[in-house]
Amino acid sequence: QVRLVESGGGLVHAGDSLRLSCAASGLTSSFSQYVMGWFRQAPGKEREYVAALSRSGLSIGYSDSVRGRFTIYRNVDKNTVHLQMNRLKPEDTAVYYCGFGTSATMEASGYDDWGQGTQVTVSS
Repeated sequence: QVRLVESGGGLVHAGDSLRLSCAASGLTSSFSQYVMGWFRQAPGKEREYVAALSRSGLSIGYSDSVRGRFTIYRNVDKNTVHLQMNRLKPEDTAVYYCGFGTSATMEASGYDDWGQGTQVTVSS
């Protein structure tokens, strides 16, 4: 069974930075055969796309709200994917989830496995 575990969330002030990590285990295919995405969900809202990597490790694009501030990258040797978040804003407050899938997509429904999420709270 695929297991994804996020970490790195916390409470920060606007303008601060955080680095989220997602550790994968129990993969049925090699790490590089997965599309890896970061999504976030605020209370009362749908899960929202943030960023994702294709099987080649290249970004498929960032959401308009985070472009220029967030960076997604992976470490193949450690089976981890990360989200570096800079210049955080209060509207970035949400639970952040790591998802793995088989096809590059910006839709949450396209991902097969998810972690439990990590809370990011940005105060003004």
